[in-house]
Amino acid sequence: MHKLVLTAEERQDFDRVLDGLTATADDWDAMEAIGRAAEAAHELPLRLRAFLARARAEESAVTVVSGIPLDPALAPTPTGWDLAAKTAAGRREELALLLCGSAMGDAFGWASQQDGRIVHDVCPAPGMEGSLTSASSAKTLSLHTEDVFHPHRADYVSLLCLRNPDAVGTTITRIDSLELPEELRAILSQERFRYYPDDSHTGADPAGTTGRVLYGAERFPYFRFDVDFMSGEDPEAADAITATQEILGAAADRVVLAPGDIVFVDNYQVVHGREPFAARYDGKDRWLKRLNITRDIRRLYADSGRRSRIIGA
Repeated sequence: MHKLVLTAEERQDFDRVLDGLTATADDWDAMEAIGRAAEAAHELPLRLRAFLARARAEESAVTVVSGIPLDPALAPTPTGWDLAAKTAAGRREELALLLCGSAMGDAFGWASQQDGRIVHDVCPAPGMEGSLTSASSAKTLSLHTEDVFHPHRADYVSLLCLRNPDAVGTTITRIDSLELPEELRAILSQERFRYYPDDSHTGADPAGTTGRVLYGAERFPYFRFDVDFMSGEDPEAADAITATQEILGAAADRVVLAPGDIVFVDNYQVVHGREPFAARYDGKDRWLKRLNITRDIRRLYADSGRRSRIIGA
């Protein structure tokens, strides 16, 4: 894991950049915010910019920045992303995430997820405690590739912690930490698997797509896996999913995000999940902002035939 902790002076500099952005924001427009954040990113502390540039160039699997300044008057944790979307709650923090995210790539969203929002809210919602979505709380979220079903899934999943009073852990397993038997590796390298949209996507094609779990360079492969939203096309492939899930769990680490921590998880090299917790719905529950980032937005434009940052719009 690569980690940078901002100094007090760097936090002040970051705050000044945020002040300049929020001063010009009358009505929130996510697409405009992406552009303004990219323009202002060069004003961020030099050490932070260099750190993020190096993380991108070296394809760091897990990158953490600590000390991002949060609004002292942060709103109560909303009881669901839909309620957060109706207010300006955490808007300053969304800009902070867009600022840092612009150093790693291009932000994008999904028409089928959180009403096509660019920056998502990750917070527990009543009635969703046992769901297989980020609105859950009582249920463990299995180690997974984000949006495993889609060819344009994020290169990086970025999370900014606003609150985490119960020190809930984000679980992670890196593909380069796995000891995969050669027979299993051979099966995972074949197109014998089907991937489906997860429950957070509404209206996506339920048929899914087929593909390999391991792909890319043989010595440094990329990885695509979600035990809850994939199946084997034959019994041997199905058994390979079960075996891989056991290996992933045995190799898992945990990252506990504190308020002001941003983590960038390489969605091609790392699977991530979340520990269960007891939601209280008292305004103080765990609350994260989430951003999907691609290293090249033009791939999306070229394949969709539309110049849109929202997949499926």
